[in-house]
Amino acid sequence: MNRFVTAERAMRTAAPHEVLDAVRRVLVEEYAAQTVQLYLADYGLTVLQPVAVLPETADPVSVHNSPAGRAFGAQEPFVEQVRGGGVRMHLPVTVRGDRLGVLTVALADEEEARDLLGELAEIAEVLGHEVLVAERDTDVYLQARRKDRLTLAAEMQWQLLPGRSCARPEYELGAQLEPAYAIYGDNFDWSATADRLMLYVTNGMGEGIEASLLTNLAINALRNARRAGIAIDDQACLADQAVYAHYQGRCYLSVLMFDFDLATGRAKLVDAGSPQLLRLRDGVVERVSFEAQLPLGMFEETDYVTQDFRAEPGDRLVFVSDGVYEAASPAGESYGDAALARAILSTRLLSAAEVPRAILRELTGHRGQPTPKDDALVVCLDWHGR
Repeated sequence: MNRFVTAERAMRTAAPHEVLDAVRRVLVEEYAAQTVQLYLADYGLTVLQPVAVLPETADPVSVHNSPAGRAFGAQEPFVEQVRGGGVRMHLPVTVRGDRLGVLTVALADEEEARDLLGELAEIAEVLGHEVLVAERDTDVYLQARRKDRLTLAAEMQWQLLPGRSCARPEYELGAQLEPAYAIYGDNFDWSATADRLMLYVTNGMGEGIEASLLTNLAINALRNARRAGIAIDDQACLADQAVYAHYQGRCYLSVLMFDFDLATGRAKLVDAGSPQLLRLRDGVVERVSFEAQLPLGMFEETDYVTQDFRAEPGDRLVFVSDGVYEAASPAGESYGDAALARAILSTRLLSAAEVPRAILRELTGHRGQPTPKDDALVVCLDWHGR
């Protein structure tokens, strides 16, 4: 049995909380690794947190200015020379475009390490898949991702999300929420088949647990309708009825819904509220407006009508909640179209997965304070087409 198969089998047969220990044993015994460490990106995408079981501890490393952070940002293996000899290989741990973290492996023989780079990168990819599966049965990896304590509302919101990024030949998606450890009701959701991509961007109402409960109800109502094979306008109708039946119009939820045809870029959409869309095409940023309809749950039995949209290869679509668009500076000036356009242009060379966090950093500078008064959500969709 070759070494790669040994590593793969060890991870798949390990207990959920021992997946890292299993791959570490194989890397030490079969590849002569000196040290092995798994780092997972924290909820705020600012640091890479080491996976360790207490009382073991290790220091986090920066996403922005560390060798591991370089591998995470570029999504390419990075080989770091170690003083005194040997190398550390920083290997992205990514699952279908969802960037989870970095596997760092130290080897004494630099030449052998370079020969093994491709094989170890594949092991890091398998590790990512196994971590996602293991999270159903253990909290070890979810605990490792948090550098601060999550509020209960934020805990509920993060568990509701599909991931923070994904990639297919036709498109790349990235998304991020602020404040990462205390979000209320903003949300995003996506689901793809062989032929279609459905994308929902949600702007929640209220604060704390109440906002999170409202968003949970609406998103699960939309998913329930989507998984029944119902068209996007009827999904909106059914979710509207579910929210109204519970809240009787006291609370409601804004959502922008897209159903893309992957072969053509054509989409049916429902604009039920306040999320905004800006498009970068041929170096020009413009706001794309639709005919707004009522938010979900505002009135009983609202009818929703689809509108048409088309994405062209090379388009970058950036969706933002009102916590971004209406964020005020210390002087009371809203962020608005002009500042968003500048931020989108300044990040045009970044991947879709990196754009949301970069725009939110720009927003923090405009706001003049690190903690926003409202949820801020950015979703970036790069359309490649077929």
